[in-house]
Amino acid sequence: MKVLITGANGFVGKNLIAHLQERKDVEVLRFCRDDDIASLHSLVSKVDFIFHLAGVNRPQNVEEFKVGNADFTHTLCAAIAASGRNVPLLYTSSIQAELGNAYGSSKREAEDALLSLSTQYRNDVHLYRLPNIFGKWARPNYNSAVATFCYNIANNLPISINDADAKIPLVYIDDVINSFIAVMDGNQAGNPFVVVEPHYSITVGELSAQLYAFKGSRQSMITERVGTGLVRALYSTYLSYLPPEEFAYEVPKHGDARGVFVEMLKTKDSGQFSYFTAHPGITRGGHYHHTKTEKFLVIMGKACFRFRHISSGDFYELFTDGEAPQVVETVPGWSHDITNVGESEMVVMLWANEVFDRELPDTYTMPVGTKA
Repeated sequence: MKVLITGANGFVGKNLIAHLQERKDVEVLRFCRDDDIASLHSLVSKVDFIFHLAGVNRPQNVEEFKVGNADFTHTLCAAIAASGRNVPLLYTSSIQAELGNAYGSSKREAEDALLSLSTQYRNDVHLYRLPNIFGKWARPNYNSAVATFCYNIANNLPISINDADAKIPLVYIDDVINSFIAVMDGNQAGNPFVVVEPHYSITVGELSAQLYAFKGSRQSMITERVGTGLVRALYSTYLSYLPPEEFAYEVPKHGDARGVFVEMLKTKDSGQFSYFTAHPGITRGGHYHHTKTEKFLVIMGKACFRFRHISSGDFYELFTDGEAPQVVETVPGWSHDITNVGESEMVVMLWANEVFDRELPDTYTMPVGTKA
């Protein structure tokens, strides 16, 4: 399949190309702002699908809306009609096509041209009235407030908020691209309008607070809930604006004669992650918890875990090493320790189900001892 992308160098175009390049069955042809308009006829005659993404949304003068959105779409329609081919076309319009401003009117005229093409020549046309799109590679101070806020906050620049309660309707770039490709593959229909799901909504103030929370998480070590939905998409977007020198950051490291202990990540409701080392013969632990639980994974070296029930005195011992990964869980009411029984440094990953609280540590010293 050959596809043509107009506006290939734009925010949406770059993301679409990145996804299509991962496929072996798609060849991408491009039309960009500086290309010769006469080349459209040749390009249209070669392709099986058209992604019409080109447009103008922040011109120097208002007349450019009509030239870049409506007039160019008329020219593209003429090229398709002249080809005599039924080439499906997908168009990125805007929710502002429902409004009477200059930008919205130019988008509506482009839609009408495409609908006329569909009626007259039976070309399949898929129209997307998109709200604000956010994601990697959006231009700050151009594509969206999300891009501007992400760029400024990631680069330690101030942001400006006129109305903190103003709501921003949003769709995420990956969801947009997934919908585009589904339409191209015939797996999503539009009649002729197509809706991207999910849609999100956030106020300007909430957006600002969330992005500053991402920034602050490096110091607090407490991550936001970045696994699903809008927060996941915003976090990915925020990170994409970090300068390379900010790709890494330091975490606290505590060392003594036994080895080192390093905290990596804390969560709001799912505990924390860390790792520690132990020299040969060193024992760590010798305490119990009433409610707190932990998971240990030896990733290098050999370990002996010992447990003693704090009430019955029952004893249990097990051995594990990094060659055969095995998670060992601590159990409330059992004192436990871990000893490096190998000849080299031992490295152990540790997850605890709660963030350590020095005021309420739920950690009580009690030597495990040896089996009687």
